[in-house]
Amino acid sequence: MATLSVVIPSTDGRATLPRILAAVRGADAAPEEVIVVERPARLGPAAARNLGAGEAKGDVVVFVDADVEVHSDAFIRIRQAFDGDAELAALFGSYDDDPDARRLVSDIRNLLHHHVHQAGAGPATTFWAGLGAVRRDVFLELGGFDERRYPLPSVEDIELGMRLHADGRRIILDPDLQGKHLKEWALSDLVLTDVFRRGVPWLRLVLERRAGSAALNLGWRHRLSVASALLLLLALRRRDLKLALTAVAVSAAVDHGFYGLVARRRGAAAAAVAVPVHLTHRLMSAAAVPIAVALHLFDDRH
Repeated sequence: MATLSVVIPSTDGRATLPRILAAVRGADAAPEEVIVVERPARLGPAAARNLGAGEAKGDVVVFVDADVEVHSDAFIRIRQAFDGDAELAALFGSYDDDPDARRLVSDIRNLLHHHVHQAGAGPATTFWAGLGAVRRDVFLELGGFDERRYPLPSVEDIELGMRLHADGRRIILDPDLQGKHLKEWALSDLVLTDVFRRGVPWLRLVLERRAGSAALNLGWRHRLSVASALLLLLALRRRDLKLALTAVAVSAAVDHGFYGLVARRRGAAAAAVAVPVHLTHRLMSAAAVPIAVALHLFDDRH
């Protein structure tokens, strides 16, 4: 049976850490080792995870964010996956559909993450370090997370997944491997994260490697949803009611699964509010495109 080392980066002193540790240690088939990287505070999550993985003794390193409370069966699922597939290099899961933070923006943003990962089940070309596991020897062989390029929270996990995939390693997204997200999101977090911390760096990776991607948020549904958000923005600018209704209809058709999830979990009123919040998220994704392209062209010329 594979031995597990859990690594939790907590250099920002998360108040949720005691709750996260209690869940890890109290889970079924709990890990043989738990490593919390709390200092030095200057370390970003990529460097903190690398430091923890370098100290780990387990066959598999399980990365758990300091605001993700794992479900009780998480380590059973991880052990079974790696024991049952000798070729499996990495495995990651999803937030659950009952986020702890109940402020409206937080609730909708966390449910969106859950929905996207549930829809992306199976073989993957990316990775997620919020609740993700990698064979330790493979992780060290590939050099771990790129802490020099990503000194702040960004797409260091996605970039690692791209390298794993490019190296012919097998990655699986198991939607039943879940944890509860405890983070409180503000509307300003959507701009910072969706544009500058995730959107722009992710698109730059795609442009640098000159390869298309349909992974998770880059799938065709996401692209259609972004297009409908831009169409709605154009319609509002032109005060074109017919065009606006068309854009809303396209968005509802493409994202009906997500809005249905919000309605089931939080009610019809929350689902109605989810529409503008979700469209804002999509517009942030669209805003990342010209920025990423401009930076990519600037780098090419220098």
